[in-house]
Amino acid sequence: MTDLIKPFHLKVRNINSIYIETKRSPFIRMKIYHLYRRQHLNLTIHEAWKFFSSPYNLNDITPEFFHVTITSKVPEKIYAGLMISYRMKAVFGIPMTWLSEVSHCDEPKRFVYEQRIGPFKFWSHEVCLTEEQNGIVLEDIMFYAMPMGWLGQFINSVLIASKLEHIFDNRRNYLHRTWGD
Repeated sequence: MTDLIKPFHLKVRNINSIYIETKRSPFIRMKIYHLYRRQHLNLTIHEAWKFFSSPYNLNDITPEFFHVTITSKVPEKIYAGLMISYRMKAVFGIPMTWLSEVSHCDEPKRFVYEQRIGPFKFWSHEVCLTEEQNGIVLEDIMFYAMPMGWLGQFINSVLIASKLEHIFDNRRNYLHRTWGD
């Protein structure tokens, strides 16, 4: 096995986090957090795709403290490989830059965007749309890791995890008011 490919194994600590350890260095850990949401909406799959695949709708479905400004050109249709840059004020009104890539795009069923530059060590958000009788099911599947080792884990436990919960609670409430049962 080459040095470029380092095997790892997962240690599941609880339903919301996973530790990754490399085989060579079991003392170096990266805690991966998981957030999952599922919601039924009274939309067709094509209406849902049009809304969720457009980053221009982010400010509608996020709280005011999380104001997003898109700083790059975004085409009408997203595609795998598309890079989108943003400025946002997610924590204490401090502006930060975020560059994401649409890593997977299967219109109109799912897309995944991953952070390439931003506040997290790792961030992946998959949006899945499943057609059902009387609408669609929206699933948000997020995995993320904090930078700065134990300090990042502490910051996550006292601030970031609750901010993310608040962001996705706000999203759920907006969507329910707009297209809920």
